[in-house]
Amino acid sequence: MKMLPFTAIAIAVALGGLLLPQVIGNPYYFYAGYVVLQYVVIATGWNILGGYAGYTNFGASAFFGGGAYMAALLFKAFDAPLWVQIVGATASGVLLGVITGYLTLRIQGVYFAIATVALVIVLDTVVQNTEYLGGAAGVPVFGAAPPEWFGGQTQYVFCIMLGLACASVVLARWIEVSWIGRALRAIKASEPAAEASGVPTLKLKLLACALSGGVMAAAGAPYPTYSAYLDPVSAFSLTIGLNALAMPLIGGTRTWAGPVIGAVLLASVQQLATVTISSEFNILAVGIVLIAFVVAAPEGLLGLKLWRRAAA
Repeated sequence: MKMLPFTAIAIAVALGGLLLPQVIGNPYYFYAGYVVLQYVVIATGWNILGGYAGYTNFGASAFFGGGAYMAALLFKAFDAPLWVQIVGATASGVLLGVITGYLTLRIQGVYFAIATVALVIVLDTVVQNTEYLGGAAGVPVFGAAPPEWFGGQTQYVFCIMLGLACASVVLARWIEVSWIGRALRAIKASEPAAEASGVPTLKLKLLACALSGGVMAAAGAPYPTYSAYLDPVSAFSLTIGLNALAMPLIGGTRTWAGPVIGAVLLASVQQLATVTISSEFNILAVGIVLIAFVVAAPEGLLGLKLWRRAAA
């Protein structure tokens, strides 16, 4: 599918979401759907660096939490509307991605992964010791009343997150089919060979870090408005980092569709488990499913022969 029709479909989906509050009356579906779409954005952003370039990032919650706290800061300091919060969070994620990439991309493998874990610890510590942002206790965030069309704050942030999900998927698709995606896949296959072939490896890895960080930070921007409260435990949660890694691996990291499929499947199961069992069951479920896929389907669902035959 070419980019223009693909983009048109994504725009149509985003606009179609505006009609959902008029069709669905139960706000719980929007409450749960927001979480699923949030993970679509996070998994898609993670895959730009972790899937296309092959640099495993365990610090997804650092970018998500950083974006959430940037949004909370803009709201508290300037009473900024949600769209300004999203722009500011995205910009902060891009900047954080560039800085992190410049400091860590010269190392590879497990050492890079450990460095991204350290980033989560650093940001968590900074936030917990910043009194203006509520410290360890957190900070309340009560956004402005949404337009009457949406019927409530939950429906409003759901539609915003649907737009972000569509935008992130379009970006991932564009990277995948462009020369940037081909170069990132060459880096993943063999970085020395790619560099010997004239690929500007460091510049492309920094670009991947910037785009990945910006997308994941954008996913965190509506979260304070969604929850009306933000604290370090939820913003820098282990679950976010684990899901960001698991969802693309479950769906498949080679294409834009893999993270979307993995996020929809796993996040839906988690929401169902939260209602029927408990929220603490989520991490255990993710761990079990991830181990099963690593053993049985290392290339994810899209790598299964049965799936390929169905697609053909």
